[in-house]
Amino acid sequence: MTALPVVWAPEYEVDIGPHVFPTSKYRLVRERLLEEGAVRSAQLGRPSRATREELLRVHGSGYLNRVLEGQLTRREERLLELPFSPALRAASLLCCGGTLLTGRLALEHGVAVHLGGGFHHAFADHGEGFCLLNDVAVAAAGLRAEGVVRRVAVVDLDVHHGNGTASIFQGEPAVYTFSMHQERNYPFPKPASDLDVGLEDGVADHGYLERLDRALDRVLEDGRPEVALYLAGADPYREDQLGGLALSMQGLADRDQMVLERFGEAHVPVGVVLAGGYAFRLSDTVEIHCNSVRAAARRITN
Repeated sequence: MTALPVVWAPEYEVDIGPHVFPTSKYRLVRERLLEEGAVRSAQLGRPSRATREELLRVHGSGYLNRVLEGQLTRREERLLELPFSPALRAASLLCCGGTLLTGRLALEHGVAVHLGGGFHHAFADHGEGFCLLNDVAVAAAGLRAEGVVRRVAVVDLDVHHGNGTASIFQGEPAVYTFSMHQERNYPFPKPASDLDVGLEDGVADHGYLERLDRALDRVLEDGRPEVALYLAGADPYREDQLGGLALSMQGLADRDQMVLERFGEAHVPVGVVLAGGYAFRLSDTVEIHCNSVRAAARRITN
């Protein structure tokens, strides 16, 4: 059986000071997977930084120049909700390259995982909500520009609506955006995705999986994707600091299995990115992300 391709870079762990966003989770997920033997060092691939050309497919030149030159305005940094630094910029550029690489590897192997990514709140002209650059949008646009696929689906199962991705691809029929999220949670407002499923507070495993099952039918039927980019957010977890849904760890693992099985049955490759996760116990976030990788490893095809 083919080994699962996994993309990661140590630069993803950025010192942002005391913050709810645990950038150490990327390293900790990698370490746990290696320790238990779920992933071997030979499976790990290092991304290259996204090029200016790749970034300009989704980001405006003015905003991109300010990012590259370290000249964000005070308002832009407030919206970002992270302290801007050269290290953060480097991590974001690598992450955009990493999700694009993950998409390419998924097309080759059926499934690939990025131990990073999912920065779906970045718009064409600004960053928001811990997201400087939108790696998922860069990957979707990049795969199409390279001519390897015509149609892409974005399956966003972070607890927060994928507002930046939805905005970037509004009016672009070749990229089908789907977000299932907690409706009464950040962000406000929520630009329309091709399919939005806004959940009430406190939805737990059974109700969540029922809604997801029906939604995936629509994604496959209406989107007709040739590859899917799956944001396997850990923050629908019932003990997440920034979420208000009530999924258990098993429910999240069942979610991952459902997504990967449904796209696998349809012969649609899947590139998985980790997206958000802010559990009160960092070890819970790490375990949820590891479960996503384990599910992908079970679905790998050649």
